[in-house]
Amino acid sequence: MKVKVISRSAEEFTRERSQDLQKVFRNYDPKLRTHEKAVEYTRALTAAKLEKIFARPFIGAMDGHIDAVSCMAKNPNHLKGIFSGSMDGDIRLWDIATRKTVCQFPGHQGAVRGLTSSTDGEMLISCGTDCIIRLWKVPLLKMMDSSESDENYSKPLAVYVWKHAFWAVDHQWDGPLFATAGSQVDIWDHNRSEPINTFEWGKDTVISVRFNPGEPDVLATSASDRSITLYDLRMSSPVRKLIMRTKTNAICWNPMEPMNFTAANEDCSCYSYDTRKLDEAKVVHKDHVSAVMDIDYSPTGREFVTGSYDRTVRIFPYNGDHSREIYHTKRMQRVFCVRYSCDGSYLISGSDDTNLRLWKAKSSEQMGVLLPRERKKQEYLDAVKERYKHLPEVKRIVRHRHLPKPIYKAATLRRTMIEAENKRDQKRKAHSAPGSMPVQPFRKRRIIKEE
Repeated sequence: MKVKVISRSAEEFTRERSQDLQKVFRNYDPKLRTHEKAVEYTRALTAAKLEKIFARPFIGAMDGHIDAVSCMAKNPNHLKGIFSGSMDGDIRLWDIATRKTVCQFPGHQGAVRGLTSSTDGEMLISCGTDCIIRLWKVPLLKMMDSSESDENYSKPLAVYVWKHAFWAVDHQWDGPLFATAGSQVDIWDHNRSEPINTFEWGKDTVISVRFNPGEPDVLATSASDRSITLYDLRMSSPVRKLIMRTKTNAICWNPMEPMNFTAANEDCSCYSYDTRKLDEAKVVHKDHVSAVMDIDYSPTGREFVTGSYDRTVRIFPYNGDHSREIYHTKRMQRVFCVRYSCDGSYLISGSDDTNLRLWKAKSSEQMGVLLPRERKKQEYLDAVKERYKHLPEVKRIVRHRHLPKPIYKAATLRRTMIEAENKRDQKRKAHSAPGSMPVQPFRKRRIIKEE
C-alpha cells in the first residue's frame, strides 16, 4: 500500500520580516479564472491613464550662460557631468545631480561650435568661429569643492590656431585622433599643432562630423551643399557621398548597430540609413514641423532624441516613423542641441534662451529608489500595456499628446499641404500616358543621387 505524504516547507509561506507582504498562492488555471482577460484589459487601461496623469518629464533648468547654447558633450568618466558651449564663447562643466556649474573654461572669442571629450574622459576639445582649437584638462567632480582647483583647470593645455572657422568636432571612440569640420575635414592628433590629414570633396562648408563607434577609422559628415559623406582614415580620398534635396544639420550613429546612422534634416524629418545601401532610407522619422537641429542616440540604441527649430524635443524609436514622446515648455525657445545622459535615463536640451533643461527619458518614471515589489508591479503594468496596446481605447490614450497651439496649427497646415501635393500627383499620373510617370518610393524621394 502506497502512502502519499503532503510535504510543506516553512520557507514557502513564512515572512522574512514582519513588514513583508504575506505570500499568497494562486492557481492560474484558465478554467478557474474565466475573467482573466477582462481583468487584465481593465488593468492595462488604468495603467495607461495613470501614466498620463503622473507624466512629469521636466526636472529642472540649468541657467548660467548669457547667450544661446550652441553645443554639448558628454563626460564619459562621470555619469552626472556634461559640457556645454554657448554663442558668446563660454564653456561650462555641469553637475546634473545638483544642476550647478562645476567649472568654466574661458578663452574663445567667438561662438563655440564644437565640443568633444577624449575616450578616457581626461581631455576636452573645443573649437569655434574664432579659428582656434583648445584642449582642456577635465577636472574630477570630487576635486571641484575648492576655488583653487577652478583656477588650475581654466587654462588650456594647448591652443592650435588654424586658417578657417570650425563648425564641429568629434573624437575617435577608441584612439588618439579627433576630426574638425569647417571648409574641409581635418584630422588632428593631440600632440600635433597641425592636421595630420585633410579631406575635401567640393568647396562647401562641412557643418557636422561624427566618428563611427564600431569602426574607429570611419566617419560621416554633412555639408551645406546638402550632402552626406563617408570617409575612411585608411584611404586618401572620401568613400561615398549622398546628395539630398535639403541640408542635413546633424548626424548620429547607432551605438548598437554601427552600420546604421540617422540624419537630422532641414525638411522637418530624420532619415535612417544603412551605410551598405545608401540609395534609400531605411526609415523616415517625421513629426517635427520645423528644421531638426540636433540628434543623439540612447546608449541602448533603441531610440534617439531630436531637438528642433519648432521649440520641441521629441523621442523616436529607432525603427518607428512617429515620435513616442514630445517635450516642450512655454519658456523654451529654439532647441540647438540635445544629448542623452550616459545611462540613458535623462535627456539634456540646450536652447536659444540660454538654458539647459533636464528631462526624464520616460516621462512617468518614478524618481528615487524603488522597492523590489514596486519595480515588479511596474514591470507587470508595462507588460499588460504592451499586450493590449493594439486595442482602440488603450491605443488612443497611449498615443495622445498635448501640443502647444502653434505646433498643432503648423502640423495641421503641413498635413494639408502634403495631402494636396499627393492629390496633385495622383491627378497628374491619371491624366498621363501609362508608364510615363514612374512611382518613386517614399524613402527614395528626398535623395537626388549617390556618388
